[in-house]
Amino acid sequence: MKIRSIKQKKQWRGQRVFLRVDFNVPIVRGRISEDYRIAASLPTIKYLQERGAKIIIASHFGDPKGQEVSLSTRILARRLQKLTSQKVKFVAAVSGDKVSTAVNNLCDGELLFLENLRFHPDEKKNSLSFAKDLSRFADIYVNDAFSVCHRAQASVSALSRLLPAFAGLQLEAEIHNLQKILKPKKPLVVVMGGAKISTKAPIIKKLYPLASQIILGGGLANTFWHYQGLEVGRSLHDDKVTKIVAPFFKKKKLLSKIILPVDVVVKTLSGQSLRRGLNDIKKSDCIFDVGPDSIALFSSYLKKAQTIVWNGPLGKFEENSYRHGTMAVAAVIASCSTGRAFGLVGGGETVAALKMTKMESYVDWVSTAGGAMLSYLGGEKMPGLKNIIL
Repeated sequence: MKIRSIKQKKQWRGQRVFLRVDFNVPIVRGRISEDYRIAASLPTIKYLQERGAKIIIASHFGDPKGQEVSLSTRILARRLQKLTSQKVKFVAAVSGDKVSTAVNNLCDGELLFLENLRFHPDEKKNSLSFAKDLSRFADIYVNDAFSVCHRAQASVSALSRLLPAFAGLQLEAEIHNLQKILKPKKPLVVVMGGAKISTKAPIIKKLYPLASQIILGGGLANTFWHYQGLEVGRSLHDDKVTKIVAPFFKKKKLLSKIILPVDVVVKTLSGQSLRRGLNDIKKSDCIFDVGPDSIALFSSYLKKAQTIVWNGPLGKFEENSYRHGTMAVAAVIASCSTGRAFGLVGGGETVAALKMTKMESYVDWVSTAGGAMLSYLGGEKMPGLKNIIL
């Protein structure tokens, strides 16, 4: 696989670069609570600045659904300015005369941040007309937003057809590291949690032939148990996905590489937290975590792995009483990474859980992507990469 990287282009000075980033960061009480995605694009920005490019930075921010609500990217421009210790100009528009004037006033190495791309209704429609409007401001297109590359949107897909397109350093690194999962050193152990089996099924199918074990937790495990006819009480599960779950069974017996928890922690109707065996779950119970025997089982597989990929929490880790399973598995993955095994973790909630352990620096690659990571590993279409991967 060949990637058209910004490192392959020799001349950048004076070039107007449309840099698509994903700075869609969480906001709590009007303030940015986590700026990992912004920091991840700093190497690309620095690379282009040092070579004299005029950088036009664009990102979506939330989903205003075409309505200009309080989701201006001005707050993102301010955080970028703080992180770079350099002036970041801001224009409250994504097209038109305001943007043209601001771009024309840029000097080599300067940064201009556009308003929220999704304020324009044609962004999510992958409108070629809107992409042409954006292309008029630039000479080169650089995509450093792997996390939106699974979406056919104007600034991600259509624009890359209109300008010479290159991958930023972050996007290039994402692909390089994800390829290590598709061509793994074995044993490969996959850990999948979260709620929706429909979003995880393609990656489970894709990685099943490569993996030694695929460990499932959270709502995914509940859905498998429900399919088997086991009681899951009031727990989160999907009871309308028979066609999706059925391929993971042979003659109603679970395929050998699929590993489910062997015990759980439930919240009872009275609010108690209790450990239960799989045959002891009551109709009034909510399964909120995996139990200690499950943690021991999962750890035994992880400690033998040469490659590990994790996406999705194993329980309701947002609550102190039900985060032990997710935290324990996160710590094991971190301790096995960087040397003993190649460890890759991705997805917003998954990364948040990993950071709670304060061991994220031990993991070989922490992806900025969630849905895009699943799509790429699952072999699904990636419109944002079509003109960047040769």
